[in-house]
Amino acid sequence: MPRIGFPELIVILVIALVLFGPGKLPAMGKAAGEALKEFKKATGDIMGGTAVASTEIREEVKPVTKVEAKVEDIKSEDVK
Repeated sequence: MPRIGFPELIVILVIALVLFGPGKLPAMGKAAGEALKEFKKATGDIMGGTAVASTEIREEVKPVTKVEAKVEDIKSEDVK
């Protein structure tokens, strides 16, 4: 996929200026910026939520691992 360079960006901005006019263009830019900001925030919350969930799972697994080790110790003592 080709990249958008500076000349292409200028053409897109001129077309947007002609279509929407100078009065509406700043409001549309602000709305697009706020939408992008909200998307980044939501993405960060999701990534942070998965980190918290994985930490909680690790904390729950630790006691189970300890119990399994104790069971193995008891089994080995019974065999002796």
